[in-house]
Amino acid sequence: MELRLDGTHYPLETLGPGKRLGVWFQGCSLACPGCMSRHTWDPEAGSAATVSEVLALWQAALADGADGLTVSGGEPLQQAAALAELLAGAARLRDGARRRAGSAGPHPADVLVYTGYEPGELTPGQRSALGGADAVITGRFRVAEPTRLAWRGSANQRIVPLTPLGAARYVPYLTRESPGPRLQTGPAGNGRLRLYGVPLRGELVELEKRLGQGGIGFTERSWRP
Repeated sequence: MELRLDGTHYPLETLGPGKRLGVWFQGCSLACPGCMSRHTWDPEAGSAATVSEVLALWQAALADGADGLTVSGGEPLQQAAALAELLAGAARLRDGARRRAGSAGPHPADVLVYTGYEPGELTPGQRSALGGADAVITGRFRVAEPTRLAWRGSANQRIVPLTPLGAARYVPYLTRESPGPRLQTGPAGNGRLRLYGVPLRGELVELEKRLGQGGIGFTERSWRP
């Protein structure tokens, strides 16, 4: 099955616990004011990929000892069928790797999904698509409700564990601040810089200022119209 992606990144360390594979779906009609990822809104932008190609990246990440998979966007649930296939495949690969490693292996990798929808807004198909996830972070980004809660951009957003693994991994962080840095950077080619994570209010402005002091200027920013 084909899906539309903004991109992937490994190792990701700012959207969930540990070292993770990050996958960003392309396309979001929710268009939250103040979103730092406006470039992911257009459903025709990004690039096409197959679920099999993404699962190959996940398999390589598991072999490297990844702690989890984080799926964000964009809005993943606006490609519900592709998301369902991706999450089911990711869970199968994770469980297979766990069985082969046995009890002496590392702790199992978890699967986390970000969505701007609230649980009560989901259609039956969207709920079903989350069947392979261990936890979901729900709710629109609200720029007027800043927070320091772990892996969330605004105070209304909630971590919802869906499996025993999700509960074990995420319940300790329901009311805690982020255990590590909230932002990491990486090159994106053609002179572009990608930022991964959930910045605090004013953090992007401060980053831009500091880079400017070092002679690095931005020609465009995904978090501004």
